[in-house]
Amino acid sequence: MKIVETGILARGVADTARAVLSFPSVVSLSDGTVLALFRAGSRKDSDDEAIELCRSLDGGRTWSEPRRCFEAPVLDGRRGTLKVCYLTELAPGHLLAASMWVDRETYPGQPLFNAETEGCLPMVILLADSYDFGQTWTPWRRVPMPDDAEPQAQEPPSRRNIGPASLTNPILKLPDGTLAMSVETNKHYHDASKWYQRVVLFHSHDGGQTWEGPVTASQDPSGRIFYWDQRAGVAPDGRIAAFLWTYDSETLTYLNIHRRLSPDGGFAWLPLEDLGFADQASHPAILPDGRVVLAWVDRFRSQSIRARLAPSVDAAFDPQSEVLIYAHTAEQASADDDTGELLAGMSLWTFGLPYAEVLPDGDVLVVYYAGSESTMDVRWARLQVAAAP
Repeated sequence: MKIVETGILARGVADTARAVLSFPSVVSLSDGTVLALFRAGSRKDSDDEAIELCRSLDGGRTWSEPRRCFEAPVLDGRRGTLKVCYLTELAPGHLLAASMWVDRETYPGQPLFNAETEGCLPMVILLADSYDFGQTWTPWRRVPMPDDAEPQAQEPPSRRNIGPASLTNPILKLPDGTLAMSVETNKHYHDASKWYQRVVLFHSHDGGQTWEGPVTASQDPSGRIFYWDQRAGVAPDGRIAAFLWTYDSETLTYLNIHRRLSPDGGFAWLPLEDLGFADQASHPAILPDGRVVLAWVDRFRSQSIRARLAPSVDAAFDPQSEVLIYAHTAEQASADDDTGELLAGMSLWTFGLPYAEVLPDGDVLVVYYAGSESTMDVRWARLQVAAAP
């Protein structure tokens, strides 16, 4: 595997509401078009943020000017912003957009994460459809998040409830047409109880109109280990492969990336596997022959973005296949006194969130953000994967 091309997908414009571009994702469509989405704002976390979309007709080498085609709705009388957006092609030309809406009025002027409680602002998952390859979109519809268990005596709400729902992956389309939505649970903003973080899946059998669940995908019952930012894809044989950013809340350290496989669409899960490298995984690019390209961010050791290739979703990633996508040259990482400070400090990180996607010609496109605290761009690298032996 080697990098054959690199470029800038979109540039941040200093001292504007488009200064900081982040949270990129990309999807390759059935007609050969490649769409990229990212979040634009004056800061890494700001109440002027919006989602922008760029279109490529040449396999991700050149891109259209950014377009803002998604409006953030007013929900329950409160203004909010769209933090992230992911696209899934359900049928040729039919796209499903999944976005995370952040309430900016209940706690006006406050950051996304509360450093004192580890809670976060109210968040809602929204869905919209396009039937013309992303040119036009239906109005947003809200995905209800149930309190999924009966309360027990003296049981913290974060052990049983979804809380503010965090979206870290596009909707998965399973071989039988079922859709699976991965959601990360959170605590409410002023909830100071222990955080029992978990990742859950909801399933839809009607194209995303209604949802069943949740089913827990990953959780440490003791509440010590957090499984953040689940990135998942569907293998050609139908298995779901999920990659997890793993954090020890007692030692305040990031562990190696863990992988978890589901053979039945996300209802049952095999044991977690330590992949041997840290720390935050990309969305996996799963090739038609079952091989997997995974990019990841190593912020606290090499301060870089790298990628490796595995021969299948259940195989080891070959160290000899590793490529360096981005190397950060300035001081970035520092120790935090507690998890709340770490969460709040995420708004200062100036590179990361790679997202990998297979292109029509078999290459893999990795998009990510990088820059300075005041200005960040969305960049891309094109990886050429040798033919399978």
